[in-house]
Amino acid sequence: MANLEILVSELPTLIQSLKLTIGDSNQIMEQIILINNAQEQLRNINKLIAQELRFDNVKNSAIATLPRIITEATLFIPSLGLVDPAIAEKFGNSETKISLTDLQSKIDAWIEWGYFLQAIATDILSDIQLVNQLNSDIINLSISNEFKTLNESLKIDLDLGKANILQYQIEKTSNYQKQLLQLKQKLNYIFDTIKDSRSFLKILLGVSAFYGKSGFALEWLDDDHELIISSEGKFKELTDILNDCDSFQEQIAALIIQGDTLNLQAKQALKKIEEESSKEVISSQEVEILPKFSTPKTVRSALIIASSLLILTFGALKIREQNLSLTQEGSAIANFKSAEKLGMEAASLVQNPPHPLQVWQQAETKWYQAINLLDKIPAKTSVYDRAKKKLAYYQINYKFISQRVLIEKEAVGNLESAHKLATEANLFVQNSPHSQLSRQQAQDKWQQAINLLEAIPESTSVSVQAKEMLSIYKTNHAATSQQS
Repeated sequence: MANLEILVSELPTLIQSLKLTIGDSNQIMEQIILINNAQEQLRNINKLIAQELRFDNVKNSAIATLPRIITEATLFIPSLGLVDPAIAEKFGNSETKISLTDLQSKIDAWIEWGYFLQAIATDILSDIQLVNQLNSDIINLSISNEFKTLNESLKIDLDLGKANILQYQIEKTSNYQKQLLQLKQKLNYIFDTIKDSRSFLKILLGVSAFYGKSGFALEWLDDDHELIISSEGKFKELTDILNDCDSFQEQIAALIIQGDTLNLQAKQALKKIEEESSKEVISSQEVEILPKFSTPKTVRSALIIASSLLILTFGALKIREQNLSLTQEGSAIANFKSAEKLGMEAASLVQNPPHPLQVWQQAETKWYQAINLLDKIPAKTSVYDRAKKKLAYYQINYKFISQRVLIEKEAVGNLESAHKLATEANLFVQNSPHSQLSRQQAQDKWQQAINLLEAIPESTSVSVQAKEMLSIYKTNHAATSQQS
């Protein structure tokens, strides 16, 4: 029994080694050896347990509580802290005793998990393309860190009085927006790869792209067979990573809008500086030109007449084309400026949310109008390339705002439906205060109303009102339940 207790005291170290850190191929090979050694020690513990049960003939004999044994080792000392809830099942219940037979079952599960990890490691090492992609991902920042970097970079204080600095800030903001678009595409790849892939190895590629140089490890399969992954001391299920992708997509769309606003403000300030500078140059030229050039009126008239005759002779056939081109160019520039103005107005509307539904809808309309204007700009005009780039940003903004409109609409609808259900619940109780059926119907109505209110996101404008109503409805539901 003494030897068994010594071996069991080493369980925390053994269990902690039963994970697979995905990354460098050489490290994966080393981990296979560590996992194999841990399995061998677990098998030895199981043999000693079998002997103990045979010799004592006590099938359910308890040696001690598992937490006490683990605490005496290393797992629960202050420097390590408690086990994360996400992998609590891997280590067992921390408040109950564990029998020898139950411990055997747990050890069997740990050994089986080791086999799974070894199989995954072998599959990875046998796929050269997969290994190369994993090695490539390790070079890049994680999605979280890349987003934080871009978020901090876009906190720009525009220097509205200096043209050279403004031009630099415009270029810098545009570059950050390109990086945000690339990050958005990367998130789409990660989401689709994890969600739609049937191959476990392909899923790992999506996870690898998500964590980048932060790295990750396969920790455990929970009761629902959901894979639990750790990175930098934090534990997530695959569904958590998908939810994070959705969240980052929303935040990226908001940052792109912020970048658009900065660019528009900077361009307007730059234009103002250039106009003021141009006026000063024209003024000074007028003063200098007058004394230097004093061509006789008769000579000037002759030159003008000669020039006019040449234009009439050689340019008459092209006047219509030039006029058409000038009209098209002017219209394109006007549309581009109008689109920028609408974009700035839309971006300003949605600053510092939450906002009522009407505000989101106004912003949505402005983005839609701006997109239509940019889409009409012909290819041969001077603003076409700028319009094309701007169109990509505006389409993302429009999509993001449209989603917020839907969320806000649903939230308002839930609030109204909950209020209606509460009214119906009150009517049931008032009309038949002593009827068991009426009280049950009222209780159901209260519960439906509560469910609707709890579904309202905190980011919506009706969230505060929903919370106030929720507190009242829960009280009424509890009171109706007691009467039943």
